[in-house]
Amino acid sequence: MLANQTERLELRSPYCFIHMLVSFERTRSLQQLSSSLRATPTLQFVDTSRGCIIQWGSASLTSPPPLVIRYKIILDTTQGRFMLAQERETTRNWQPIIKQFEAIVSKNNVIRRKEELLVYECDGLTSYRNRPDVVVLPRTTAEVAAIVQVCAQSQIPFVTRGSGTGLSGGALPVDGCVLIVTTLMNQILEIDLENQRVVVQPGVINSWVTQAVSGAGFFYAPDPSSQIICSIGGNVAENSGGVHCLKYGVTTNHVLGLKVVLPTGDIVDIGSAVPETPGYDLTGVFVGSEGTLGIATEITLRLVKTPESIRVLLADFMSVEAAAATVSDIIGTGIIPGGMEMMDNLSINAVEDVVATNCYPRDAEAILLVEVDGLEVEVEANTQRVEAICFQNGARSVRIATHVDERLTLWKGRKAAFAAMGKLSPDYYVQDGVIPRTKLELVLKEIAALGDRYGYYVANVFHAGDGNLHPLILYDNAVPGALEKVEELGGEILKLCVKVGGSISGEHGIGADKRCYMPEMFSPADLETMQWVRQAIDPQTIANPTKLFPTPRTCGEAAKPLPSKTFEGVDRF
Repeated sequence: MLANQTERLELRSPYCFIHMLVSFERTRSLQQLSSSLRATPTLQFVDTSRGCIIQWGSASLTSPPPLVIRYKIILDTTQGRFMLAQERETTRNWQPIIKQFEAIVSKNNVIRRKEELLVYECDGLTSYRNRPDVVVLPRTTAEVAAIVQVCAQSQIPFVTRGSGTGLSGGALPVDGCVLIVTTLMNQILEIDLENQRVVVQPGVINSWVTQAVSGAGFFYAPDPSSQIICSIGGNVAENSGGVHCLKYGVTTNHVLGLKVVLPTGDIVDIGSAVPETPGYDLTGVFVGSEGTLGIATEITLRLVKTPESIRVLLADFMSVEAAAATVSDIIGTGIIPGGMEMMDNLSINAVEDVVATNCYPRDAEAILLVEVDGLEVEVEANTQRVEAICFQNGARSVRIATHVDERLTLWKGRKAAFAAMGKLSPDYYVQDGVIPRTKLELVLKEIAALGDRYGYYVANVFHAGDGNLHPLILYDNAVPGALEKVEELGGEILKLCVKVGGSISGEHGIGADKRCYMPEMFSPADLETMQWVRQAIDPQTIANPTKLFPTPRTCGEAAKPLPSKTFEGVDRF
């Protein structure tokens, strides 16, 4: 088994090697481990009094070497295991790499100056920052493929970034990486109204799609709150949702096909313009893979016909519990609203302070926004039923908007809710759990109790219809230790969501933020199976490494080794 493990190490890149612990029985000596690993020709070893230092790279490489990564073997006396860990000493000669990138996309589209790289050091999760080594801005599929081929040949990790609005650190650069930014790939390539589809590049902004087809009576349904700035490529990577995902579904329900550049640089087409095709659902695998399986360079989207009639109801309640009960009751009658959103008192007042819609009652403990759409007769009947259910659950008032301008005003505050939190607090930390609708009352009470326990206000504004919570924890990052405490509080909220039968993410993705909580939801076998898919497509693990899955370096508890008996004496991760 040891020989097989050593052979596996020869085939894997150092970036995968970094995040893997090689554990042995107590009876095996450090000398045996060192001797066995020396069979790997790309590794160098330096014996020290404390053990053995392993360096990835060949002595025959010219100076300066393209890449040097150092590892050390550590004896964990508490577990009786030898572990392989990376030392953070890495060097790379970027000049030949940059020249190749400049030959592909031109010098102007390669960013290397430190002050310019600062723009790309984080996404919407600003509490995590890491400056990329190089930023490249391609315009075509061929350019993306050529860039990725350079990365694959030199074993350079790459991270793909769209508009940078993600809230889970999915586009956070990793050490020694190339950041491939798709903002210049912003063309709508084809509009086919007869077949209700459109083909776009990944840098196209979400709202541009609806703007391009609304005059013909169509729209693109997934509409995140950041839709006026977020890109379709990022939506595909994170499987984004939005206000209308309750009735119409999230991004994966609207992606028909993809042109993808794999981590090897190969170009493949998955899915098709036809809704039903035989074979594996590779489109479903790719959507939501968070950049770990490649880069989508062309995306075929499904368009939806604009409903004949639309009405938006705003109901205000004097208790969060009453509003939550109303959500379940509306769905329980068989009505599926186009969207159903909930905001608590903190969110209401923040929005009114910033947006000043003069629509949201400031003294309400919660409001519900319910959009009913469809045929005129259907909408009229469902509006009356929803209004009656709201009053039955204690609503003080129900406002009904029919004109488009009035509807947009009611939605304007909800769309601006995240940004409005800046009025209440210098910083906020948002999570993205999902729970069964029937558990809304219980979970919202528990979140309030957790906020009290940790000493932080938690504002709630979320997609109530499908139980997709967005608790916003208000804090001041200037206070030492505050971020660590709110992250712990956010983790407790995610664990609560899983405990009641929900999920740790509905649309924001896992990224760098929630990878340590994957074992709360998935068994070791589940995670291992997902990794097999990733390794089959990206054997070097260079596409957005360290994201989505827990690793020994990032999640000490989450990455505990499996019992050795499971794999006949050798642990696998």
